[in-house]
Amino acid sequence: MAKGPQKAKEAESEEEAPAKKKGSKLLIIIIAVVILLGGGGAAWFFLMNKPSGAEPAAPKVEAPKPPIFMSLETFTVNLQGGSSYLQLNIDLRVSGDKVIDAIKLHMPEIRNGILLLLSSKSVTDLSTVAGKQKLGEEIRAQVNKLIALQDPKHGVLGVFFTSFVIQ
Repeated sequence: MAKGPQKAKEAESEEEAPAKKKGSKLLIIIIAVVILLGGGGAAWFFLMNKPSGAEPAAPKVEAPKPPIFMSLETFTVNLQGGSSYLQLNIDLRVSGDKVIDAIKLHMPEIRNGILLLLSSKSVTDLSTVAGKQKLGEEIRAQVNKLIALQDPKHGVLGVFFTSFVIQ
């Protein structure tokens, strides 16, 4: 008889073992799902929600536009004093295609204004870097005046000498 109750206990523990295995697997799966959902929820909260006292986002800054250049024909003028001449190539940096169209429209006036400006200079005026920079600013102002644009952000933005020969 001693074997009878012992067999009954063994039978009960065999029935409980699969139930415990199934329960523990189910418990592990539930815990894993809760952890994943909690982690995903926390990630969403931190990435998507901004603090209520946060500063507004800075406006998007546009990428700088590539520069637009326009080349003018070669200028050759006699300088003050009559014994020297200047041969000059100029590129203009402009703010847009509308400025190029305005320059083309007024090209005879622009060339005349630049020629008069260049012929009023002497060798000593143009022999220094500062003198050349001043000439560039005078040309920029002359062209902007002739195309009727006074805004420094529009019109001719810069004058670049691509060839500068005094002889």
